[in-house]
Parts: sequence; C-alpha cells; structure tokens
Amino acid sequence: MVTDQRPRLSRAQILHAAVARADRDGVEAVTMRNIATDLGVEAMSLYYHVANKAELLDGMAEVVVDTINEAVEPLVAGSPDEWKPVLRKRILTARTVLLRHPWAPALIGTRSPMTLSLITYFDAVIGLLRIGGFTYDQAHHAMHALGSRALGFTQELFGAPTDQSEEEAAAQQLLAMADRFPHITGMMTEAAHEDPAEATLGWCDDQTEFEFGLDLILDGLDRMRAATATR
Repeated sequence: MVTDQRPRLSRAQILHAAVARADRDGVEAVTMRNIATDLGVEAMSLYYHVANKAELLDGMAEVVVDTINEAVEPLVAGSPDEWKPVLRKRILTARTVLLRHPWAPALIGTRSPMTLSLITYFDAVIGLLRIGGFTYDQAHHAMHALGSRALGFTQELFGAPTDQSEEEAAAQQLLAMADRFPHITGMMTEAAHEDPAEATLGWCDDQTEFEFGLDLILDGLDRMRAATATR
C-alpha cells in the first residue's frame, strides 16, 4: 500500500515559506497560490492554518520580529553605564536582520499591531533605559524620539524615485529651480547615499544615515538622563 510520506503542513512552515518567497521575489509575490506551489500542496490546504492573505502577511512580520528577538536576546547590560552601547548594539543587530528581509519594515510599519513579539522587543528596550537610570517618563520620551529607529529602520518623509530615469528627471528639475530653492538644491547636489544594494532599507535609510541619526538620539538621551541625575 502506498502512503503519503509528505510531512504534515504547519502554520510555521507556511509562514517561513512566505518569508522565503518575499526575500526572493518581493512581498508582492506572496500569494496563497505561490506559497502553496512552493510547498507542493494545494492552495486550499493553507486555509486550515492561515485564514487569508492578511493573516499570512501579519504572520510574516511576526516571524521577522521573532528572529530579531532571538538575535538580540544575548545582548544585556551588566551595569548602568552599559545601557547606551548595549542598546545601540541591539538596534543595529535588529537592522542586520531587517537587511536580510528588506520588505519587512514596510510590512511591520503598516500591518503589525502590538503583537507579543513587538511587546517583547520594546519591553527590553525600556528595560535597558531603566537600567541606565531613566525614569519611566524619560523612557517614554526616548521611545518617541527613537520611533521606528528603535527597531532598526527609519520611516522616511519622502518616497524614493521608482527608477533611475525618474531620479535623474527629479535632479534636473531641481537644478532648473536652483535660483528659487538654493538650499535644498545644494543639499541634494552634495549629499551622497550608499549603493542601494548595500546596507539600505530605503532611499535615505542607508547605514551611514541610520547610525548618524541613532548616535545623535542616544547621545541626546544620555545628556538628558545625566542632567536629571545631577539635580
């Protein structure tokens, strides 16, 4: 008698297959049909584990945040003066995970409620601030100052050009208005960003800009904490 030797399908298996598909082809390629094909099953069998595509996308974000939590778990502060370097390391470690899944920041920012994984991550961040001497009120201000940067990415004010021709057209338009808008034209002409293929999660969210902003915020928070402690 011939029996089916395929392993039983699970929700975790489906979510990890969806993450792998998004890593390979972009999140737009994540459909129930495509994931079923990747797993070698019928699309209808997925619905026993995920109710719809919305739940699938939420689950993918959860997988990435779980991966971040596993990566940062060993990073702890042994004394109050370690809060800043440890927090910086945790944030940059989270970013390293996101760089493997460049589609994830947009998904986390638009789909994820405060899931258990996100609560776990941010509770640890606040815990580090408390070890460093921050009051809960100061920690609240710190979380607002960090924003999405606490999780390793920044939400940019402006969207990126969709291709090189659009970017060149925008640059030419700015140059044509240099007399009217000298400062923004000068900044855009001089400013350089890293190769989009390396260490970037968005048009202006490259590694250099990310670390520059992160260090400004952490240094500022440290000065605020120190000034309060000496009163």
